[in-house]
Amino acid sequence: MTSPAPRLMLLDTASLYFRAFFGVPDTVRAPDGTPVNAVRGLMDFISRLVGEYHPTHLVCCWDNDWRPQWRVDLLPTYKAHRVEAPRPAGIPDVEVVPDPLEAQIPIILDVLAAYGICVVGADHHEADDVIGTLATDAGMPVDIVTGDRDLFQLVDDEAEVRVLYIARGVGRHEKVTNQVVREKYAVDANQYADFATLRGDSSDGLPGVAGVGDKTAATLLGRFHDVPGVLAAAEDPDSDLAPGPRGKIRAAADYLAVAPQVVAVVRDLDLGEYDARLPRTPRDPDQVVALDQRWDLGGSAVRLVQALQGPDEE
Repeated sequence: MTSPAPRLMLLDTASLYFRAFFGVPDTVRAPDGTPVNAVRGLMDFISRLVGEYHPTHLVCCWDNDWRPQWRVDLLPTYKAHRVEAPRPAGIPDVEVVPDPLEAQIPIILDVLAAYGICVVGADHHEADDVIGTLATDAGMPVDIVTGDRDLFQLVDDEAEVRVLYIARGVGRHEKVTNQVVREKYAVDANQYADFATLRGDSSDGLPGVAGVGDKTAATLLGRFHDVPGVLAAAEDPDSDLAPGPRGKIRAAADYLAVAPQVVAVVRDLDLGEYDARLPRTPRDPDQVVALDQRWDLGGSAVRLVQALQGPDEE
């Protein structure tokens, strides 16, 4: 039997379990009344994605730090609107997460461990940075599953890295290649981080350059390639940058000096040892049974076992 060609799938895990929590009715509960809609929804998402794309390797990438202090130090507005409440100095910020979802996160980790699905995080970094590191020089095609447009910056047709964008739902996801990014935003994928920096992104607390929207950002990057090039043009009296955009860029120089580092996904983390191979059977079958019985995982547990097994051989 011929072994399947290697393929790596990277899950933006929080993006998926938030979507599951809000998309699956909260009447899906364990016998003790604990909501398990996010748990079962995530399991079904994984089953569906594995069944459709047949990855040989899969990693649930984890937010060890959803709002790293080093990014906040560079740009205080970064994700500030998603902080639960002001915290004393030195105390990490807490993200706004509904209590019924918060209670399910430990169950999700237990389920992933029982099935043997790899979970990787990195201290002081977001799941995006883990994804960026794993997707870079992976040595095999990579599918990144996320609802976060920031990860479009990782799309690389030559390296066979694409994004499966789930903004409209996992079942209606979009395969994002460089052509798709260019059609949507008139920039290449490797310019997307600078594009987001210039036009701003309210979902991440990026103010952008005042008066610069999608069209102007794309035009500037088309002419000057990247943010340093745009800044250089704004400071060069001999460049052909019009007075209006020149003034806007110069007024935002302090922001543009730091924002690209905030927006850029880290690609060189030391992630230690991990085994990303997708198991064909659960690593701990007894624990899978125990978790099923305790949390009433039902059909979701069965479907995930079947997805791991892969299609029936002829």
